[in-house]
Amino acid sequence: MRRAIVILPSAFTSGNLFFGVWSMVASARGNFAGAAWFIVVAAVLDLLDGRVARMSRTGSSFGAELDSLVDIVSFGVAPALLLYFWRFQAGEWGWLLSFIYVLAAALRLARFNVLQAGQAKSHFIGLSSPISGITLASSYTFTQTPFFRGSLAFIPVPQLVVLLTILLAVLMVSQVPYPVFPKVGLRTWRGRAWLVVHVAAALLALSYPEYFFFAAGLTLIAFGLVRAAFLGLLDRLPERDPMRDDEDEPRRPVEYDLSPERLRFHLGRRRPRGPGPRAGEGGQ
Repeated sequence: MRRAIVILPSAFTSGNLFFGVWSMVASARGNFAGAAWFIVVAAVLDLLDGRVARMSRTGSSFGAELDSLVDIVSFGVAPALLLYFWRFQAGEWGWLLSFIYVLAAALRLARFNVLQAGQAKSHFIGLSSPISGITLASSYTFTQTPFFRGSLAFIPVPQLVVLLTILLAVLMVSQVPYPVFPKVGLRTWRGRAWLVVHVAAALLALSYPEYFFFAAGLTLIAFGLVRAAFLGLLDRLPERDPMRDDEDEPRRPVEYDLSPERLRFHLGRRRPRGPGPRAGEGGQ
């Protein structure tokens, strides 16, 4: 039972990767609706693997690294390929827009690993890659609805997709803080209220998926931008950019111990004189 609990989060992560790859295959075959929904399913599994890891207390550095590698496939490459095969396959340089989106997703995940991975979070720095992937993928299903083709037929789809892709790429690498999904529960009134909201959102997603995911993505994007403007984003920017080295930081010189005893120790002939590490303090 313990082994099953330990591998359960990685099983959800593997399912996330499975649907991400399946989405790419569906995009290559021209099944854009299926490709979009596979990305949505991958995002649901990505949400569950973190929750399961926290509930079972089986989180690890390996799981965090695996999750990031899978996310770049499911929410970076898969939406970019959907975008390419749907709109930019005929153009000579349209694939560059897909590359820009993948690059932004990779930078966003790398920054997350440096700043926030493995820590308790009240917000995300930049738009999360799953939300970005869902929004970009669901733009296809939304443009196929009768409402868009009727009431919003005046909106040019190619220009809409280009602007949306650029916006999502910029927000992923931006400093805009986006809130973490609130916890649900039955112990407090706040947890119960958010439980009702989650249930209502799930019912809307199951009843009107073509409308819900794209509208929810745009709503979350707008909420983050308005909230950042209201709180004064420029006054809360970090003092140092974590994505570049600080040249002003003094570097400590590297000291090398070339004594005969140390050399014999590294060559495995005999240990250096003196007391060794105590039990529980050394490494293997």
